[in-house]
Amino acid sequence: MRFLPLAAALLVAAPAYAQSNPTPPDPVPGQDNSPATQSAVQSNTGGDTSPPKPFKITGGVTGVSDYRFRGLTQTAGDGAIQGTININSAVGFYVGTWASSIDGGRRSRTPLLVGYGPAEVDLYAGYTRTFHGVGVDAGVLYYYYAGHFKDVVRNTDFFEPYANLSYTIGPVAAKIGANYAWGGQKGLDFRPNNSDDNIYVYAEGSIGIPHTPLTIKGHGGRTQGSLGLANIDSVINPNHDTYYDWSVTGEAVGGPIKVGVSYVDTNISNQGGFARTYGRGSTVLGYVGLSF
Repeated sequence: MRFLPLAAALLVAAPAYAQSNPTPPDPVPGQDNSPATQSAVQSNTGGDTSPPKPFKITGGVTGVSDYRFRGLTQTAGDGAIQGTININSAVGFYVGTWASSIDGGRRSRTPLLVGYGPAEVDLYAGYTRTFHGVGVDAGVLYYYYAGHFKDVVRNTDFFEPYANLSYTIGPVAAKIGANYAWGGQKGLDFRPNNSDDNIYVYAEGSIGIPHTPLTIKGHGGRTQGSLGLANIDSVINPNHDTYYDWSVTGEAVGGPIKVGVSYVDTNISNQGGFARTYGRGSTVLGYVGLSF
């Protein structure tokens, strides 16, 4: 969700740069999807005629072979452990937290996370409801980098409001959404002219394969602003602050267990091996999760 050190140094050298499935980093690898919209879903009582409980606690833990946020690795291509816990109300309000290990040490192999510390923690709150078949979800995320090294990077954290709409017909589901982090936040302040806001827009679709536990998912997103400075073109021109990411995922769910495989890619140039070296190029990753 966030980065800085290498790009900041690159921008300084080039005459003078950082973030979370449904969206903040990503409970479902390769998708934006900020954890909030993934977990804060309305209760469905089915045939149960008893009144719904005023609050419901849900959560889970996932192991992933590479944590990708909007197409960019946060773990230098290595694995990560991720967890989430949510408190959902019967009327649609929710709060929760999602966390992941990251490669953010002093000598991090993920250049844009040097000094960000060993963990990313996303705190979120919002409201979700379905109106005439259309799901509405809106809230705000706060990206917190636990244990960051203040002598390396002083400011890492920022807020990011989000909103999305979803619709489901049988086994087919679609979603569109946007996340916007306003300018003036120190955790996004990578350019000398303070043009440090960021917007991420995305679209997702999924289809469940009948009579199987399998679902195929697709995701495409566009980053523009401070977080778009991960694009190599920004080294030459700080106004080139846009890139695209996309993914295709196959997931199987059985009870509380899910397993999946994702192909993730971006349009960031591999000129001079840039995308490959800095974890912005294509990859195939796997994950397994347990929910409660």
